[in-house]
Amino acid sequence: MELVLGALGVARLMRFVPRSVMVGFVNALAILIFMAQVPEVRDVPWPVYPLVAAGLTLMVLFPRITKAVPAPLVSIVTLTVITVAAGIAVPTVGDKGALPSSLPSPGLPDVPLTLDTLTLLAPYSLAFALVGLMESLMTAKLVDDITDTHSGKTRESVGQGIANIVTGFFGGMGGCAMIGQTMINVRSGARTRLSTFLAGAFLMVLCVGFGPLVSDIPMAALVAVMVLVAVGTFDWHSVAPATLKRMPLGETTVMLVTVAVVVSTHNLAIGVVAGSITAMVIFARRVAHLVNVSAVTDPDGGQVVYAVTGGLFFASSNDLVYQFDYAGDPDRVTIDLTDAHVWDASTVAALDAVTTKYEKRGKTVEIVGLNEHSARMHGTLSGELTATH
Repeated sequence: MELVLGALGVARLMRFVPRSVMVGFVNALAILIFMAQVPEVRDVPWPVYPLVAAGLTLMVLFPRITKAVPAPLVSIVTLTVITVAAGIAVPTVGDKGALPSSLPSPGLPDVPLTLDTLTLLAPYSLAFALVGLMESLMTAKLVDDITDTHSGKTRESVGQGIANIVTGFFGGMGGCAMIGQTMINVRSGARTRLSTFLAGAFLMVLCVGFGPLVSDIPMAALVAVMVLVAVGTFDWHSVAPATLKRMPLGETTVMLVTVAVVVSTHNLAIGVVAGSITAMVIFARRVAHLVNVSAVTDPDGGQVVYAVTGGLFFASSNDLVYQFDYAGDPDRVTIDLTDAHVWDASTVAALDAVTTKYEKRGKTVEIVGLNEHSARMHGTLSGELTATH
């Protein structure tokens, strides 16, 4: 499904995701990352708290000494050595479950390949594919903004589909872009695909070759790393009082809706959709008020010219019918759309309604100034939108 969606160009839909939704996506993600660490510091031995504090301090101060070695790695190694050497009893990675001791072997999924199986899995597969692609494309767009580069979103979509198919034959679960790891890589200076490849390779070596050692890593060290990731991921500028004061209320509303929905549902995709829909509604309301109709009557009183300006679509054209003086206007009426644009059938229907109201009073209406697109749409649909009996 990811392959098909990628080939159909679903990545192009990202152009409809406004910046305020992106900001909400990032902020909500930071909140979710932070919230995920809270259970790790509840009902735990007291040494966990100073270990977390020490880890945060190391990661903040160590880059001032050198950036050649990643500060999170230094923090994890240091805290692991301290807890093992001192015999401090705190929750470790090994307490979360056994790490793999060998590389995965290929094999076919042990499920009946029947129509019933496909029917059962299809809705969930589509949902996972949509969520996975949306999160990956949002992450790619965020990385593009940070690095001032442009990535191939369609290639990303197709590549993710291929990767998920291949990993399925090795017992792997479906995956997508990981914003937390991505932010760590990018903030550390990574700019190529080699960073992602090495991250996976090192993780595989650590789990398979150094499983017992990794099992001794205290969870406090990882909590400290992820708390710092959450703080670094959050767009603090977006919630600064000065920014909120300058930002239009609609933009802030879209960001807050995105954050609220993501945090309440723990689903980034639902939050992005909700934020995008909110942005579209606010945009439609805003643009609808930009349409203006002004009338100029000839000195001899024989003709009136209505000048219409703005974008005419379903939200703005609904009130267009009420902007004309059907009873008081002279016999000849001209509607000048030179500074307007007809976007949809609702506008054509509104113009037909205006013409009909004048014709019922024996008056003639001429519509002038249509640009090429507007004239084509009006010529195609005018008179065809209302059934005649």
